[in-house]
Amino acid sequence: MSVENPTVAASNASKGIVIIGAGLAGWHVIDAIRAKDKDIPITLITSDNGDRYHKPMLTMAISQQKSAADLVRATGSDAAEAANITLLANTQVTDIDATAQTIQLISALRSDPVYTNYATISYEKLVLAMGAHPIFPSSLPEDLVWHVNHIERFGQLQEKLAAGSQHVAIVGAGMVGTEIAEDLLKAGHKVTLIDLNDAPLSQMLPPQATARIAKAVQSQGINFLGGYQVSNVMRNNDGKLQVSYEPVAAATDSNIAQPLEPLIVDHVIASTGLTVDDKLPAAAGVEFNRRTGIVVDAPTLRTNTDNIYAIGDCMSINGIACRYVAPLRAQAATIADDILGHEHGGYDHKPPMIRLKNKAISVMATGVPQAAGNWQVITETDEELIMELLDENNAVSATVTIKAPPMVKA
Repeated sequence: MSVENPTVAASNASKGIVIIGAGLAGWHVIDAIRAKDKDIPITLITSDNGDRYHKPMLTMAISQQKSAADLVRATGSDAAEAANITLLANTQVTDIDATAQTIQLISALRSDPVYTNYATISYEKLVLAMGAHPIFPSSLPEDLVWHVNHIERFGQLQEKLAAGSQHVAIVGAGMVGTEIAEDLLKAGHKVTLIDLNDAPLSQMLPPQATARIAKAVQSQGINFLGGYQVSNVMRNNDGKLQVSYEPVAAATDSNIAQPLEPLIVDHVIASTGLTVDDKLPAAAGVEFNRRTGIVVDAPTLRTNTDNIYAIGDCMSINGIACRYVAPLRAQAATIADDILGHEHGGYDHKPPMIRLKNKAISVMATGVPQAAGNWQVITETDEELIMELLDENNAVSATVTIKAPPMVKA
């Protein structure tokens, strides 16, 4: 069943499993539990409407002319009914009492406080699946800058872009920013990609690899500004956005250090990383790292607080944030078995293969790649570069394979 009023849910719902967050991770947990127990009470709490969609598609959908509605596989209410769960949509969690095993809720579907509902619900087991949210540096005001980490904001941006060819500045050339840049270019927009580093994916891969990616990106017609930081974004008198930027390394020669002409664009998208809100983990007494998120026990995905689990973008294993889709099914299956008291072999965390979804160049990485380290070249030709990252024991901890498509030789 689907319930939008938490006051009603508090009086009607049986004490059972509560999941916070209706992204891919939260719904995967529901699927895994329902595959093994059709009746145990499950309550799903989400700040949006709970619709099911595949978030990685957001970086490819504009050029494919897919609207936000096209990406929705099932509405939250329909999915909740099919799974026989209670859905508390448009509801915020304000506090968690891990000792009493209760959760404080607030639902404000209207701005008038008269229509604001407060409630307390209990849980036997709690799953934190609230994801991560975009980081907005102070130079990127949220009221002027877009992100595409959620289908609602994606839909709003897509409506603006439907007016015709426009100039879009993307700040941050990690995987998401680089993928969005190509998607927008394919949709007919002018794109400027700005990053602190000299090449895309520079925090993940060594310079030999990223140089090829930069060349491929620029060969498409994307204006790549590497080694620059955005200092300000403001709206000018014409309604356009003025993006001021400057070199990361301050020039020492006064003749070189001339002010750069600001970019004038229609839209700015921030792709400057993700962070996890510490409010709920702190309230629940859950071990938390500001950089990587909620700390879990790898075999069980339990937190250090009794009866509380974490999954997806909000959690970390062995000090590494888990922000990829591929492992979610296995993680959800482990949580389901552990919650239901079934014997299981424990979750065996293996970093998934990472693929850049760009047609201009093929980039595949395994392990936990990071730019700094002992990278060794295995194969190097115009068409292909293969490198391995060796740890302190000379064991391979990560690999990267870069191949140029026939028409784009790096």
